[in-house]
Amino acid sequence: MKSNKEIILDIHEKPSAVNWFSLSFQHLFAMFGATVLVPFLTGLSPAVALLSSGLGTLAFLIITKGQVPAYLGSSFAFIAPIITATALGGPEAAMLGSFLAGLVYGVVALVIKAVGYKWLMRLLPPVVVGPVIIVIGLGLAGVAVNMAMLENPSDPSTYSLLHLSAALVTLILTVIFSVYLKKGFLSLIPVLLGIVGGYIYSYFVGLVDFTGLKTAKWFQMPEFVTFYTGVDFSWNIVWLMVPVAVVTLSEHIGHQMVLSKVVHRDLIAKPGLHRSIMGDGVATIIASLIGGPPNTTYGENIGVLAITKVFSVFVIGGAAVLAITFAFIGKVSAIISSIPTPVMGGVSILLFGIIASSGLRMMVDSKIDLGKNRNLIISSVILVIGIGGAIIKVSEHFEVHGMALAAILGIVLNLVLPDREVESGDVYDINDNLK
Repeated sequence: MKSNKEIILDIHEKPSAVNWFSLSFQHLFAMFGATVLVPFLTGLSPAVALLSSGLGTLAFLIITKGQVPAYLGSSFAFIAPIITATALGGPEAAMLGSFLAGLVYGVVALVIKAVGYKWLMRLLPPVVVGPVIIVIGLGLAGVAVNMAMLENPSDPSTYSLLHLSAALVTLILTVIFSVYLKKGFLSLIPVLLGIVGGYIYSYFVGLVDFTGLKTAKWFQMPEFVTFYTGVDFSWNIVWLMVPVAVVTLSEHIGHQMVLSKVVHRDLIAKPGLHRSIMGDGVATIIASLIGGPPNTTYGENIGVLAITKVFSVFVIGGAAVLAITFAFIGKVSAIISSIPTPVMGGVSILLFGIIASSGLRMMVDSKIDLGKNRNLIISSVILVIGIGGAIIKVSEHFEVHGMALAAILGIVLNLVLPDREVESGDVYDINDNLK
């Protein structure tokens, strides 16, 4: 039903063959920079990230009966847990944790189908989720800065002014593009433009190595990672990865509310929040089975929908097919791998800061009164526990780390402290900059 004259293509309308490719390519560009940044930071394969993004999006469209035009890409919320899990048990351990997080989505989807979704918002109000989002951003600050100024991000003695200059050029360009490109498609890809600009600068100062690009094949199988053949179950991985799902669930609901406004439909009611959450969970499970980072709906692609007024799920599906195709083009993976570390460090400084700021914005928009001791205590404990990296270690097989511990304590404090405000159950919008 096309009730709004501004709509160019409604959800179930197909574009012409001539326009289909270009419209889908826009969505691919919109998600590309952020989606490949996550595997770059965590040591996973960018090609597998693209493949899991495309497969996850197609699965999402099927599960939501082709009624939700959302694109799914790599989730920023899982960056720190993946890095920690990989250090504990290799990438296979991180994939096991991702798989379990995906199962949590499935369980929540089934509960929502049975009893509705308002209980979830009462469990995760802005006073809990806002500070946890801040922890996600600020907890990664050291990673971004080390990438920006060190030749070897793990060795503090390798400071390089040349590397820092590449990071600053990338950062400055990304900021300029973000501020001054206010209209049109280019306004949706300032991160990608900043990376391209930093890459060009790095080439002229001798930081780009094309060896891998020269030897890469045009057709090349991605480097898959499978947890089910080489990792032992560990409760440490469970407590490290699974609690992050509480944050990404809140993000998902926020995106569905924003998307509902954009496409002029109540997607929470039809096809139902349980279907979109199940789709998100299945996409994350698919990623975990092949070695990709967990997936989540992307705000950038919602922005593309809002600007183009093209809501067609066929366009979204086309973008997914393009991502899958790119995953098997070895030259594409080689180009991504040739991006100098300081370039990614420079753009990460902005992106991680934006994540932290989006948590603060949520608290402001939700009118969280920090003059109340209850709210002040909850947010303070979450921030210090999360950013400080506190760990509860009962034995070799039971550890709860930083962000996961902060999220759990925040939920508990919100439930047990007196003077808890009664939530209306309305869903709040989460800033689209959080992935």
